[in-house]
Amino acid sequence: MTLKIFADLLSQPSRSVILFAKLNNIPFVLENTSIAEGAHQTKEFTAINPFQKVPAIQDGDFNLTESVAILKYLASTYKTPAHWYPSDVKKRARVDEYLAWQHVNTRLSCAKVFWCEFLIPRMTGNPINKNKLENCLTGMNKTLTEIEDVFLKDRKYLCGNEITIADIMGVSEVLQVSGSGRDPAEGHPKLGAWIDRVQTQLNPEFDDVFKILFKIRNKSRSRSKL
Repeated sequence: MTLKIFADLLSQPSRSVILFAKLNNIPFVLENTSIAEGAHQTKEFTAINPFQKVPAIQDGDFNLTESVAILKYLASTYKTPAHWYPSDVKKRARVDEYLAWQHVNTRLSCAKVFWCEFLIPRMTGNPINKNKLENCLTGMNKTLTEIEDVFLKDRKYLCGNEITIADIMGVSEVLQVSGSGRDPAEGHPKLGAWIDRVQTQLNPEFDDVFKILFKIRNKSRSRSKL
């Protein structure tokens, strides 16, 4: 049976799972599950993921939800290179440490900025709530500073000097805010160097998976210059 990945490339964790599969030559069928079109709420998809969230996978008769669990499953099942999710207990614990931390830090703080600055204005037609945006930016910048000071303090990557699934998850969440034209690395040089390092190492698959987000980013930046 062919692995099926149900995903929306505008979803941060969806990009992480698809990018990982592409980088490791894992054969899969992409089942486009557009959130904007409500595809995640259909009866068929709900049978795969009762939480109605993307991504999800179907590997034969095995369904799995939650991007972190999916990445760990793919790394183990398809015997990917050890650096992605190390077998060494302490190295693996560092990856798990970041992945546990990022849910209510990187993911939450960056998503709040993206929603406030990009999604809500486009969904409602209302102008950006500048006071709310400032609060969201304060939270995001605190998180990005913590990434620099704690995770990237003396490392090339989030969990050491080799790239892991934590970097794939982290970079996708951080770059989400670029959809509004914002540069997440502004004021965060160590973070910017890490983003460049990850993108360079993971290309050309990286740019292919992120092309929709980058297209939106470029349009936003063009509009801001008018």
